[in-house]
Formats: sequence, structure tokens, C-alpha cells
Amino acid sequence: MICTMAKHEAENRGFNDALMMDWRGQVAEATGANIFFIRDGALHTPTPDCFLDGITRRTVMDLARRRGVTIHERAIWPEEMESFEQAFLTGTAAEVTPLREIGPYNFEVGALTLQLMQDYQDIVVGRLPNA
Repeated sequence: MICTMAKHEAENRGFNDALMMDWRGQVAEATGANIFFIRDGALHTPTPDCFLDGITRRTVMDLARRRGVTIHERAIWPEEMESFEQAFLTGTAAEVTPLREIGPYNFEVGALTLQLMQDYQDIVVGRLPNA
């Protein structure tokens, strides 16, 4: 219910979605998707200790590992978003969706995000085995 209300409020303000914080004020997830950030070729994603550790999230992490990408599951504070180069959401409906901005923070849709989007699509259509 809280996520639905947050999404509706965000849409009423002209945004596509809302970013949810956990009870500590750390970045948690979007209203229906998990979030990832990229800095210096490494993925950073919140530790799923108070939100759903989604299947798509886990699949994308496995795809990144196959490519030798370092993954940091950790606490992410909102002010850290300024230091990230790329950001994307993952989820059943979102699949892998790049983000261009979150509030005042801008992100590029870079090579790693595009590669993970393609890898995920390849699994969905059967061109790549889901190991």
C-alpha cells in the first residue's frame, strides 16, 4: 500500500516512479523494482535486508558475475547517488530499465547497463542459458 501511494504521488508530480528509503534512511528500492548503481565498472545495490530480494535482481547479479563485474551489496545513502555514473531498475515488469535521473542526480545509459539489458533479454528469449 505504501509503495502504491508513493508511486501515485510521484506520478502526480510528473515523475515515473518513487525511490523508497528503508527505516534507516538508506536507499532501498523503487515502488515495484530493485535498484542498481554503477561506479567505476562495479555494481552497487542495497543489501536486501528489509525489502524483496527479487528473482530478476538475482538473475542480473549472476549475469554481471559471468562478465567479471564486481558487485557490492551494501548500505547506500541517498547523497551517494551523486557519485554514481549509471543506474537501473530490475523487476518482473521492469526487466532491466535504465534511469536517466533520480531527483537532482543524472545518470548515463552506459555500456554496462546496455550489456546487462541485452544479457537479460537473451535469457528471456532463450539465447542464453540461465545457469
